Amino acid sequence: MFPHTKWISTTALLGALFAPALLAGDLSTYRGFQFGMDLNAAEKRAEVKPADVKTIHRRPAVIQDLSWRPPGVAGNPGESDSVKDVLLSFYNGKLFRVVANYDRYKTEGMTAEDIIGAVSATYGIAATPTAEILFPSSYSENVKVIARWEDAEFSVNLVLSPYQPSFALVSFSRQLNDLAQAATVEAIRLDTQEAPQRDAEQRRQQADEISAKQEKARLANKPSFRP
Repeated sequence: MFPHTKWISTTALLGALFAPALLAGDLSTYRGFQFGMDLNAAEKRAEVKPADVKTIHRRPAVIQDLSWRPPGVAGNPGESDSVKDVLLSFYNGKLFRVVANYDRYKTEGMTAEDIIGAVSATYGIAATPTAEILFPSSYSENVKVIARWEDAEFSVNLVLSPYQPSFALVSFSRQLNDLAQAATVEAIRLDTQEAPQRDAEQRRQQADEISAKQEKARLANKPSFRP
């Protein structure tokens, strides 16, 4: 083998090895929200109040959600964004998942290939795995992954929303998402286990409140009662 041929082969091999890294985009950030950022920083970025944060579970870890609506297209506040709303989820105060729901009217007529092409311009070449992913909602059901952009730390997944004829982008930190999912499973187990005792205490509290109300009315009405 001639020296220059060997050099060309080595260069081609290195190019093949590093091409994915060069083509891939930054999966750690979505519209300025960095995975792992704390809740206070996310509140400032979203320009919302702490009262807008919804606590889903308090133990064994604190799981919280924050809804955010993009303010409008940059340079033209009167024009709405393609994203209808964004759900930010936090594990012990750290951002672990972002769900961007696209506006059905802003994506009407667009195909999956159209969306994949647009997202790939930001995140690089997409994979099309045969896989499902949990879609965060009141029902938390699994949906089919249409396309995926991922690396060792982060995953971005294009899916069809199960509740409206539109697309959604589910992104997360692999490490924090695994911790949050395990904590959620344990929280549900604890809630189910303690449900009978919690219901009994609630019934006792309600009975005490009714009894106190009746006693107050009795004390008010008894002196003025005339047969």
